[in-house]
Amino acid sequence: MSHDGAPGGSKETADEEICDHLMRCEQALLDPAVRRNRAQVEAYLAQDFQEFSSSGRVWDRQTIVESLATEVYTPPTAEQMRCTRITAEVALVTYRTVRIDSSSGTRTETLRSSLWIKESAQWRIRFHQGTPASDLSSECPNEEN
Repeated sequence: MSHDGAPGGSKETADEEICDHLMRCEQALLDPAVRRNRAQVEAYLAQDFQEFSSSGRVWDRQTIVESLATEVYTPPTAEQMRCTRITAEVALVTYRTVRIDSSSGTRTETLRSSLWIKESAQWRIRFHQGTPASDLSSECPNEEN
């Protein structure tokens, strides 16, 4: 797990603590027991939450809470988690999820990003996006081919 923020003593420590907290929240949202618990999911999502899923579907808060409550779900592995503080009340968490199909062995990777906002002293996800990763997603974008 990685944190991005300006160096500088206590602010850096506070940023690290907040980023650690947000990355733990992201991990919790991958847990099937948490996902099935409407109250827990609602506590993580802002009222105006929106998601662009890796399947291309657009979800709002109510629809995602209802869907997660009944889904059959095998959690992926989260890799390369990174948190960047944008402002005192906004942070971006990015990571990659990896799923291995148990029958075919096919590996599926998804790039994920969540925009977290602090409202009423509580951190909540305002926006989440999942994008299927290509085989080239780990290459440098400025690299010439």
